[in-house]
Amino acid sequence: MTLTRRALMGYGIAGLGFGALGLPNGARAQSGELTIAYNVNLPSFDPTVGPSAVNPTIQGIYQSVFDQYINQEPDLSFTGGLITEWGWTDDNTRIRMVVRDGVKWHDGSDFTAEDVVWSLERAGAADTGNPIQFVWSKIGNFAIDGNVITADVIEFEPTLFKWMGFLTGYVLPKAYYEKVGAEGFEAAPIGTGPYMVDKFERNAYLRLKANPDYWGGAPAFDTVTLKFVTDASSRVAEIESGASDITLEIPYEEYDRLTAKDGLEGVTTPVSDIGMIFLNDIEVMTDKNVRLAAAHAIDKSLIVDRLLSGYGVPIDTLQTPEYAAYDASIKVPYDPEKAKELLAASGYGPDNPVKFTIQTTRGFKPKDYEMIQAIVGLWRRVGIEAEIEVYEIAKHYELRAADQLAPAAFYNWGNSVGDPATSTGFAMFGPSPHSVWDTPDLIEKIAPLWGEANEEARIAGWKEVDKYIAEEGYVIPLIQYVQPIVHRTGLSVTPNVSGALHPYQVKPA
Repeated sequence: MTLTRRALMGYGIAGLGFGALGLPNGARAQSGELTIAYNVNLPSFDPTVGPSAVNPTIQGIYQSVFDQYINQEPDLSFTGGLITEWGWTDDNTRIRMVVRDGVKWHDGSDFTAEDVVWSLERAGAADTGNPIQFVWSKIGNFAIDGNVITADVIEFEPTLFKWMGFLTGYVLPKAYYEKVGAEGFEAAPIGTGPYMVDKFERNAYLRLKANPDYWGGAPAFDTVTLKFVTDASSRVAEIESGASDITLEIPYEEYDRLTAKDGLEGVTTPVSDIGMIFLNDIEVMTDKNVRLAAAHAIDKSLIVDRLLSGYGVPIDTLQTPEYAAYDASIKVPYDPEKAKELLAASGYGPDNPVKFTIQTTRGFKPKDYEMIQAIVGLWRRVGIEAEIEVYEIAKHYELRAADQLAPAAFYNWGNSVGDPATSTGFAMFGPSPHSVWDTPDLIEKIAPLWGEANEEARIAGWKEVDKYIAEEGYVIPLIQYVQPIVHRTGLSVTPNVSGALHPYQVKPA
């Protein structure tokens, strides 16, 4: 479902400031320029290695420069990307892929099947730093016949082709990368995508120029400037002053205010992102009573209504209603009296509160910090005293990969493929680099599901895991996000259920 709010039409906006490169937004439009106030920095240009490769918010930037093996449409359906056909043999022992003809790299060289094979082999190698290596390593022994690629299935992975349109599923240029190396590629990256890198100022902005020969059709804008504006109030100022044409992830009350103004419009879309609290199996979180009390003490509906202006869907599992394994029967209701009873059973209460640290971003998602403030207040009423520690999203990835998160840590989990393996699986399976809960009971329940070839049994198994997690209180799901995007009148912005804001999908109205 996509909800749109249109303000009064017209290009003249009194008092607008000046935008990128000193041009008012009207002049930018006439000169084929687009400026976006983005809510996250770009730490690295390689979309297949390091913590930034698994940051869902950055994917819209990566998809502007690089193409994926398989393309995912704004409604999450899959279509041909650099691979036009794909599938398994009947016995699931081999895969077959057909590579798109007539594609060029940004340096003018030909894109070939060798680029695909090299990218897949590199992704599957243990020493390249791909955080999804454990998926890519499950195929090998590649063979190329013209534009047809075949490979052996070393270990069956039911979500393999979904990953080809998801995190780290990008094709990089074999000859160019081997020529310039990792540092050279970081300094001057090339892809096959709709935009080419023009200029990059770390922690400031990225300027892209159109790829006129893009196989999917030339982009609508000659130049796109992405400003990295991590503070939400600053993004509001960017769009209100006219310094930027589009922004996203701002407080919902600001969305309502801005879209009521002449010359601004907006779109809100329920996305595949989940606001959640990771629980680490350290300190007081090893106590089941503490975990369940923390969950039952949170009034999610109140948070959505009061802090998010109604833009959000309270949830109790790591599956949204759009996911394949969503189970509406799983409930962890708001029950402060039960929370007090659970804490009392472990010797805690308002006079002897249980204490721990909770980490959170501030301004990365709408009202993220304020939500945690509210939750800490609700916790205090039942006998939980939590200290808030603020960090940047990049720090979260670093700490999570090292299994060094605090006992509780707020995070936004994106899962645009809607598969339970890429939500519950990677968030809760101890050996995964994306999980911090490492208890043997959960590992034993999840492990058999990775290679389950029977799809009905696989989905049923994940539902059972979600039910067990809720009963044990191993994670605290909070809400399904609704993403707010505000843009100036005269633009048509296509929102993605994945949450990625893709410049290629922005066009003049």
